Amino acid sequence: MDPIPSSPSASVADDTPPRGWSDWWPQRIGWRLALGFGVLVALMLVALAQAIFQIHHITGVTQRFATGDMQRLLRVQALSLQTEGVGNALIRLINAPRENRVAEYTDVDDRNKRIDGMVESLANDLHDDDQEQNLKRLVECRAAYAEAFSDTADEIEAGNTAGAWKLLNERVNPALKTMLLESNTLLQHERQRIETRLDEAQKLFDQVAVWVAGMSVLAVALAVWLGVRTTRSVVGPLAKLERAAQRIAGGDYTRRVPMTRTQEVDRVGQALNTMTEAVAQRERDIVHQAFHDPLTGLPNRAALFQPGAYAGDPPNCLALMDLARLKAINETLGYTTGDTLIQQTAERASLALQAAAADGLIGPQAVVARLSGGTFAAIFRAPNRAAVEALHERIERGMDAPVHCSGHSVDLSLSYGLADSGDPSVETAKALPVGTLLRNAEIALHSAKRAAIGFAWHSEAQEAARLGHLSLLSDLRQAVATSQLQMWLQPKFSLATGRAVGTEALVRWQHPTRCFVSPAEFVPFAEQAGYITMVTNWMLEQALRTLAAWAPTHPELSIAVNVSTRDLQHKGFADRVARMIEASGVPAKRLRLEITESGLMDDPAHSVALLHALREIGTPLSIDDFGTGYSSLAYLQKLPVSELKIDRSFIDKLDQSPGTQKLVRAMTEMGHGLDLMVTAEGVETEAEREMITGLGVDVMQGYLASRPLHGEKLQVWFDALPAS
Repeated sequence: MDPIPSSPSASVADDTPPRGWSDWWPQRIGWRLALGFGVLVALMLVALAQAIFQIHHITGVTQRFATGDMQRLLRVQALSLQTEGVGNALIRLINAPRENRVAEYTDVDDRNKRIDGMVESLANDLHDDDQEQNLKRLVECRAAYAEAFSDTADEIEAGNTAGAWKLLNERVNPALKTMLLESNTLLQHERQRIETRLDEAQKLFDQVAVWVAGMSVLAVALAVWLGVRTTRSVVGPLAKLERAAQRIAGGDYTRRVPMTRTQEVDRVGQALNTMTEAVAQRERDIVHQAFHDPLTGLPNRAALFQPGAYAGDPPNCLALMDLARLKAINETLGYTTGDTLIQQTAERASLALQAAAADGLIGPQAVVARLSGGTFAAIFRAPNRAAVEALHERIERGMDAPVHCSGHSVDLSLSYGLADSGDPSVETAKALPVGTLLRNAEIALHSAKRAAIGFAWHSEAQEAARLGHLSLLSDLRQAVATSQLQMWLQPKFSLATGRAVGTEALVRWQHPTRCFVSPAEFVPFAEQAGYITMVTNWMLEQALRTLAAWAPTHPELSIAVNVSTRDLQHKGFADRVARMIEASGVPAKRLRLEITESGLMDDPAHSVALLHALREIGTPLSIDDFGTGYSSLAYLQKLPVSELKIDRSFIDKLDQSPGTQKLVRAMTEMGHGLDLMVTAEGVETEAEREMITGLGVDVMQGYLASRPLHGEKLQVWFDALPAS
């Protein structure tokens, strides 16, 4: 990658703008914007100052108009109104009775006083010659009116109404009309004066508007000029930055952003260059993390499928290696010890493959990858299986030395699953895809673990068995729905009376194409896939239906149904059993549920709670295959069970094994001590029957008494039972 330029002087010459008459123009966008906006602000301040001055002037004119002219106009209007009102008041005075004249005199006097006050106020406020002459004539008319009013009032008081009317018409009304005429003339002068002032104010407003508009046009022109200058000096470099960012987004980290004559843009360009290197480094780190295991540094599963991962001839062999007891080591010695074992396994396996490649045992492009947990994959090209098995021996020798960590010495033990593409010496042989090799190696690894052998090669038989199991699981749901399953019953007999006390239900599958399918073949896979619950439900329904049919003649018989570990883990199992029993009408005590000892110990606390819930329903409970698991006596005494079934492995040839006899006696006495019925499974000889009878066992079950029965044979056995 090219180094990042440290300063504008390191930029490419062709990308630097040519110098000319505008060299005075600042190189920093901030200075350019400050200069341009400073001029704009100055223009706006000048315009604002001028506008404020003119507005202040207009405000003074308006204030004078509001406080002077308008008030004079209002006083003149009021004078006209009062003048008109005096005539009406005199008429009311002439017509008023003597007892009401005081009020009328008061009204007329008030009006006259207001007229005098208005005239005096106008005399102090008028400064126009025409208005002063007009007001002078108004004062003369007011004096004539006052004299006429006084004479009229004398006539009224003398009781000469006719004389009062004559004076009113001849002297008072003409004087009032003259006063009204002069006041209207004065009003007209004031209106003209106001209109003149308004015209002057409008002209001032128009001048301010023109001046502000001119300043605004100048500011806009300056802004456009600044915008063009800024655009030419910024947009171009920004376009280059945009193209650089797009190249970075597209994964091109080799090219650098060229320098310009704009310092801010150059800093952004330098930042982009720095970011380019950082992004490129982080992308390399991310790619490494995506295709490598962080604990060991080896390639991971994704790396095995990466296009172009294998140069030259494609690999034709894959060895899948699984570190044994890793979970137990993590739980016992801690995850730090487990991580150390994983790292040591990775290192030793890598060294073994490198040495094998150096010796020519395998191809030079061998890869070791960590898939998950303690599982590793070695993928390489080998000439034949003998070379692969020789490589296996080398890896095993590399794992011989124990690992010392955290004060402990731990052995490295690996299981191997080997897969190849066939005989590479055959010209038509083609290398299988990595995914196929990995799948085949996983199948081989599982086979090696099941067979408890060190390694196993993938074979077509393994593939067929795996496909067969998958096919069985697919058919199992259909088998439950179409009644392909069968419930066989094996009777249980009391050793004391010899009478049948019940049966154990055993599932059988009559496949339409595979004929009989052994429970050992499909039950374990059904438990792993979660399908066993369907089988349990079907068996419970069949058992309850059979018990309902037996109820009229043999209500003492019970049927025991085995419950899987999956059923024990289901929270709603007890409620489901209760609903089935209620729907069948069969007493709950006739349906017995058998739980294996190992199933109880998978989750003892939950199992104890579930068994108590089942016991509350009234269903008897049995511990099946007792002695083969790791149950705690502390838990055993808490279990609400009524039967303990001793596994057949203890009963086989019991008469020939004194040590086993002691164990069976101890288990029997322990069961009786807990008030449990003790049943022996797998009794096949008279000697075994006599031995368990002597040891105190209560019930026997096995081929000696009866094989599992179904159909007509079951009906024959049932019909032969003595009446209860």
